[in-house]
Order: sequence, then structure tokens, then C-alpha cells
Amino acid sequence: MALSAQRDPQAGGSDATVPGTSGTPDAPARTSAPRGLLPLLTLGNTAMYTLYIGVGGVLLPLQIEHIDKADKVALLGLVSGVSAIFATLFNPVAGALSDRSGRRNPWILWGGVASVGAMALLGGVNTVLLVAIAWCVGQATMNVFQAAITSVVPDRVPLSERGRASAAVGLGMPLGSTLGAVLGAAFTDHLRTGYLVLGLFVAVSAVVFTAFAREEKRPALEPVPFKRQLAAFASALRNHDFRWAFIGRALLVLGYFCVFGYQLYVLDDHVSLPKGMEPADAVAILTPVSAVAMVVATLVGGVLSDRMDRRKLWVWLSALVSAVSLLIPALSPTWTAMLVFAALNGLGFGCFMAVDNALVTMILPSEGDAARDLGVLNMASAGPQILAPFVSSVIVSASGGYTALFLVGAALSVLGALAVRPIRGVR
Repeated sequence: MALSAQRDPQAGGSDATVPGTSGTPDAPARTSAPRGLLPLLTLGNTAMYTLYIGVGGVLLPLQIEHIDKADKVALLGLVSGVSAIFATLFNPVAGALSDRSGRRNPWILWGGVASVGAMALLGGVNTVLLVAIAWCVGQATMNVFQAAITSVVPDRVPLSERGRASAAVGLGMPLGSTLGAVLGAAFTDHLRTGYLVLGLFVAVSAVVFTAFAREEKRPALEPVPFKRQLAAFASALRNHDFRWAFIGRALLVLGYFCVFGYQLYVLDDHVSLPKGMEPADAVAILTPVSAVAMVVATLVGGVLSDRMDRRKLWVWLSALVSAVSLLIPALSPTWTAMLVFAALNGLGFGCFMAVDNALVTMILPSEGDAARDLGVLNMASAGPQILAPFVSSVIVSASGGYTALFLVGAALSVLGALAVRPIRGVR
């Protein structure tokens, strides 16, 4: 499939293209984001991260621990890794389907509603095999939702407001992380109810988003043979800037999830918690600390990157802050160190995601295939989640503890920071 050749006049003649802000090449470009869109983007992304964090950070590890406490580290790695494969496969496929249909809202709606059924299934199983199958179904439905809502920014927001829009999207992570951790901790004794609450939140947000964020239907594109679709996925990575953005995000996300996926077990087996504090309660405290830092970093990073017209600098600095934060629990496995880690990691990761999202929307290879290309880029988020559980379980098993896990995470974050340097189309 031929890629669009429309250029971004701000990109200085680079490979970067302007993702369609009006939905079709022939329509006039928007001069501002549709009214009310940014709060709705925050709501949708908040619900998405609430489910991801509530399930992946609290409920799923507890469910696996209840099934087999002795082998919990290896089993969590297996379930998380296999389910992440489904996330990786479904995200770009769902993005391409929404490109072809000319609509995003139906995919947001039905992906969100279907997640209720997936969470009901997950809460009702009691073997590791069935947990893995149910969470794969959940990952599939949620990535249909995610692929479509991720594409709303390049579809409907002009370049001049991408920083603010990305900040609105980025706020979903700290807000959702906090809600997910709090809800997860609240339902540690009632896992089935907790899963249903998380699924219902996503469904309600999908209904609200599609009811109020009206979209103009774009002309549906002609169906493309499957082999050509696969070739098109690969073609996005042949774009120089897009490829380096992919590598940088993949490295930093891998470092983040190597630690985050095992946070409950880290607090249980590695950190000296205050007397009477349970690991799930500690997660519910650490997550808001990180969330507040993420909110500050997301807002400041998004706004300043717009004003300074500098994206790479902020991505580079935020990745280095993330790396420094990961060294703290490695050197001092104490509750105080974990609080400092949560704050610094929130600052670094929040700023990175907000500014990196803005950067990526400016270097998409194809205007007409924004969702597909963003789906490919989302593999840089989903793909490391495949590797992270396996990598983490091997590191913990081989080293006999969690210190090496933090050190590897820090090294990956530094490499992620260095990966943005070769990008040419964005300052």
C-alpha cells in the first residue's frame, strides 16, 4: 500500500508527515481541537490505565499468588508475557481496521463494552491456564479500545496543540494508576468484584466518549490483502525517525515494566515495610505519590515542549530521571527509598510519555494510516511487556533477589534516552 507523501512544513523537509487532522486529505485542516475533546481524552485514557494497573499491578498478581504461592514469580511472568503477545498482535490490527472503516468511535465503544465480559471471565477462573486465557481476551478487547482512542489525537488535533493534547492523554496514566491501585487494594478479598468494577469503568468511559466526542466519518479505504498489510506494518519501521522513536520507547518501557510488573512482589520480598503494612496497601500509597509527580511532569512537559518547540530535549531528560529513580531501591531497599523512587519515577515517566506522544504524532510515516502506524508504535509499549515478565523472572531467579532488576531497568532507561538523538524531523 502506498504511503502518503504529504509533508509537514515545520519538519524542515524531513521524512515526517502531517497526520490528517481533519480525517481526509481534501478537507481543510483544523485550527483547534474540537471543543471538549481534551477532557474526554483524559477520561478515556484514565479508564484504560485504571484497568491495566488495577489488574496487572494488584489483582492479577494476587490471583496467581492464591493459586500457587511457591511459583508466583515464574507464573506471573508466563501469564503476563503470553497475554502481552495478544496485546501486541491486536493493537496494530485493530488500528488498521479502524483506518479502513473511517471511524474511531465504534471501535472505542465496542472495545470498552466488551471489556466488561472479559473482566467477568477473568474474575471467575481459578487455574493458571484459565487465568492466562481470560487475560488474553481482556488484552484483546482493551487493545481494540486503545488503538482507536490513541488515533484520535492525530485525527482531530492540529500540530500546534499536540503538546496539550498529549498532556491530556498523558494525564490518564497518573490518574488511572492511582484509581487502579486504590481499587485493586480495596478488592483484595473480593477479586471477582474488583475485576467487574474495573471493566465497568472502561465501558462507561467508552459510552461517554462516543456520546460527546462526535467525529466526522472519513471515507473508508479500500480493503488491502493481508500480505500487503503486513508489508505496510514493516514499512513504517523503515522510516528513519519513526524507527528511532520506536526503539527509544521500547527500551524505556521495557525498563519500566521489568520493575512495575513485579512491584507487589518487590514490596513483599525485597523492601522492609513499616510494621503492619501489607504489600497491597503499600502499592495504594506509592501509586498516588507517583501519580502526583506524573501529573506535574505531564502538564509541565507538554506545555513547555510546545512553547520551546523542543521535544527531544524533554524526552532525553525524562528518560534519564527515570534511570536515576530506578537506582534508588537497588541501593536502599527501604520504605523511604521506595517513596523517593515513586516520586522521581513519576516525574520521569510522566514527562516522557506526554512529550514522546507529541513527538511521535509529528513523525508518522503515513497520513492516511495514522491508526495503523500508531498501532505499530504501540507495539513498542506492548512488545516490551512480552519480554519484561520473562526477563524479570530470569533476573530475579538468577540473582536471587530484586536488586539486579532495578539496575537492569536503569540501564534500559539510559539506552532509551540515547535512542532519541538520531531523530532528525523534530527538535
